[in-house]
Amino acid sequence: MSSRAAPLTKVGIRFQMVPLGYQYLLTSGSFPFLTHYPELTLDYWAKKFGPLYSMWLGNQLFVVVSDPQIVKDLMVTNGAVFSSRKEMFLKSQTIFAGRGITATPYNDRWRKHRRIAFGSLNPRAVDEYTHVLDMEATVLVRELYNYGKAGAVPINPQPHAGRASLNNMLTIVFGMRTDTIEHPLVARALKLSREFMNCTGPVSNIIDFVPILQGLPNYMTTRSKKLHTGLLETYGGFLNDIEAKINRGEEVPGCLAKTMIQTKEEEQLDHVDMAILASAFMIGGVETTASIMQWFSALIPAYPDIQAKAHAELDRVVGRDRLPTVEDEKNLPYVHAIIKATFSFERCHNPFWLGTPHVNTEDFTYRGQFIPKDTVVVLNTYTMHHEPRRYPDPHTFNPERYINDSTTTAESANLSDPYQRDHWMFGVGRRICPGILVADREVWLAISRMLWAFKMEEIPGEPIDLKEYDGLSGRSPVPFRIKMIPRHAKVAEVLGV
Repeated sequence: MSSRAAPLTKVGIRFQMVPLGYQYLLTSGSFPFLTHYPELTLDYWAKKFGPLYSMWLGNQLFVVVSDPQIVKDLMVTNGAVFSSRKEMFLKSQTIFAGRGITATPYNDRWRKHRRIAFGSLNPRAVDEYTHVLDMEATVLVRELYNYGKAGAVPINPQPHAGRASLNNMLTIVFGMRTDTIEHPLVARALKLSREFMNCTGPVSNIIDFVPILQGLPNYMTTRSKKLHTGLLETYGGFLNDIEAKINRGEEVPGCLAKTMIQTKEEEQLDHVDMAILASAFMIGGVETTASIMQWFSALIPAYPDIQAKAHAELDRVVGRDRLPTVEDEKNLPYVHAIIKATFSFERCHNPFWLGTPHVNTEDFTYRGQFIPKDTVVVLNTYTMHHEPRRYPDPHTFNPERYINDSTTTAESANLSDPYQRDHWMFGVGRRICPGILVADREVWLAISRMLWAFKMEEIPGEPIDLKEYDGLSGRSPVPFRIKMIPRHAKVAEVLGV
């Protein structure tokens, strides 16, 4: 077997894989080879062909990386080479119009947008609006209590988790929030976020990889243009409203939109720049944290013993007269471990089953394997989350495996040993999600308080499907209902209901 991957030949829209020097040709058509569960296909190939293999999708060469050390070697140690993005026709060019910090190449525009974004997401900024995250977590638990009639009726917690995440991002980006789950913006914003995820899967759109199709009328291009318009109308509309208030001399709370408007001349930002940057915040912030809370709510009812152990820890450390806070996390290692186990989604489908792909900006040879310039490098998070040497019995939900891991998600991402990292869903290297600190804190407050307040139970005759999912790129469980039963009489008093 050659030490260098054999040359790859473009074969129309067929699929070609080259693992360590030989070729494996599979199917024609669009991408049916990835199956209904593409992460399982990539996992199978990783076991068959190794942790570094390549494939053609249409006109694009992909390299799939399934080993933490290789990820670090390429995307961290050689981050100057492997930190760009492919300008996907649908995601980057059509929906985001060449903007958006998650989709743009590694260039000056990205650096500027990243710098602006970090101003609202750095540790000091997160500390300043932790009170917002705290309030929304309390509102979430209170609404679960009220809508579930204090445990008397079944409830689907998904839309409530979605609204909690939405309100947090609305406050950070626009200085506003929705007052009820029935507010029309809740449905509209969540629909925009999910539509974006469904239009922009990393290997789901043949339009992105067959250039001739990009110039022809087709459903996906029409759909992506409609989504672009929807983002500009919704989030660009909020920007216009805020700018009008500023011009009238009205008070506007500190938020990303206000910062962008006040510095747009200095930063050379046009309206589309600001609207798409705001949209990227809203989509990324809402989908990520909401899906984690939703998977937790779908998963935990099947584990009364795990809940009981968490309840005992919460009663011992926090007591029953107040809700857990950010300061309590260091003293609640088992609850912390439950959240880490939920992030890596051992039993169900990762909400982000691939990290957002990187692109190398120059030819690179790694361990004798040649990776030509402009290759899309895919982070195969599913396989890394199910590595049996790191996670014995990886398909079992087992918080105990994290009981001695006190790191936050951000701290874990910076460990020198990549095999000790807890999960990979926020990306890696210079393109790691800038909202990782917000997500960590938001998820901690929401899940620790749900565990403090409720015993969560399955409903007889209504099994929760952890195999299927809603969404393509970002995923949440299919709709389900559970009983959320208050654990003690103090719950109503503390929640003020």
